[in-house]
Amino acid sequence: MSTYTSLTDADRQAMLEAIGVNEFDDLLTAIPDSLRMDRPLDLPPGMPEQEVEAHLRALAGRNTSTDDEICFLGAGMYDHYVPALIDSILARSEFLTPYTPYQPEISQGGLQLMFEYQTAISELTGLPVSNASLYEGPSALASAGYLAKLANGRPELVVSAGVHPHSRATLETMAVGYGTSVVEVALAGAATDAEALAEAIGPQTSAVFVQQPNFLGAVEDLDAVVAAARSHRALVVCACDALTLGVLRAPGDHGVDIAVGEGQQLGNRLDFGGPSFGFFAATEEHIRRMPGRIAGETTDVDGRRGWVLTLQTREQHIRRERATHNICTAQVLNALAGVIYLSWLGRRGIVELGELMLRRTDYARERLTALPGVRALHEQPVVREFAIELNAPVAEVIERCAAEGINAGYALGHDYPQHPDGLLVAITERRSRADIDRLVDVLGRAVAALRGEPAAAGAAR
Repeated sequence: MSTYTSLTDADRQAMLEAIGVNEFDDLLTAIPDSLRMDRPLDLPPGMPEQEVEAHLRALAGRNTSTDDEICFLGAGMYDHYVPALIDSILARSEFLTPYTPYQPEISQGGLQLMFEYQTAISELTGLPVSNASLYEGPSALASAGYLAKLANGRPELVVSAGVHPHSRATLETMAVGYGTSVVEVALAGAATDAEALAEAIGPQTSAVFVQQPNFLGAVEDLDAVVAAARSHRALVVCACDALTLGVLRAPGDHGVDIAVGEGQQLGNRLDFGGPSFGFFAATEEHIRRMPGRIAGETTDVDGRRGWVLTLQTREQHIRRERATHNICTAQVLNALAGVIYLSWLGRRGIVELGELMLRRTDYARERLTALPGVRALHEQPVVREFAIELNAPVAEVIERCAAEGINAGYALGHDYPQHPDGLLVAITERRSRADIDRLVDVLGRAVAALRGEPAAAGAAR
């Protein structure tokens, strides 16, 4: 320890004496023995700095990025183009270096970008209020469950199996903490089973959770979900893909109470899984229960336009025991990338991007399902992602495609055992028709080889 800190053994002993204990282990007596490790950590011996750097470089060299392969992997995070404008603005010191703005009067630039971000999210989702961002999509969805519990006090949450598995897992974990149970509703084909959903919703249901499009890429009937929830006055939470909202109706237009989602696809790179941000928008009646912070517009004593933190539900410095959430901050820099990206696209640009994804997704789906040994897992409408079923071991198909520089997609069997050879394929504007043709060719040959058949004639165009 002394290698990395300036504290000496004498310093540490003086601190222990001031606390009133003899040794460090005395500080751990409150932890039961059954929870304490009774052996040293199994760590390799230390290495000189030069060797550590070489070792880390070797580990990093084992990674594969979307610059190294043609990537059709999605499942919640996507390989979209990030314009140079974003890095240019994010690198400005007033955005890159400031700490959390506790004192609004010295953070006007940061507060203004929060306000602009909130406005963009509200317009996208069709809901009147948005917070200044959360950590990522799954925690945003779980936070919506807590808001629902605060709003109506009911002990049960109903969630569609079409919601992202990570979001469902996060919801189940956090629901234990705020005293609710989670009931999962199965899919009928690929969309939420409407009859099962209606049966699951009852007078104890606090909120109903659905995803649009869902994890299998299928577009859900949000009107039917809202109608079923309203029969018992339950809230409706919709996890949505922001970049599909250029071609799909906004959740608020369907009567959804809360819209949440993952913000990575809005101007944030994949970056091997993060960081990104989560968005959270709701109807106005829930504004005081929303997690995180909300920036608002005001005027100063001289009548000049300015911005303030209008609402803060965090516990430490404002609400304390009256806090409505434990979210402590926001991913403001990542959210700034999001609002720059949306401004760069513009109103027409997000529609054009959605239409481009629709056309290329339809092309990819049609070409892949024409291959022998490949069929569509469902016939529901899709926007940017679709599921197929392979008549071959999906893990081996993915491995063979990877050997030829293609990430073919996500193996659905990880989360949906009923589809052991299901493959989720994602399309973004970075996937050209030539890329799709290449996938068809390589995947077609892989499936044929594993089935012991010759590759289909004309698999590549």
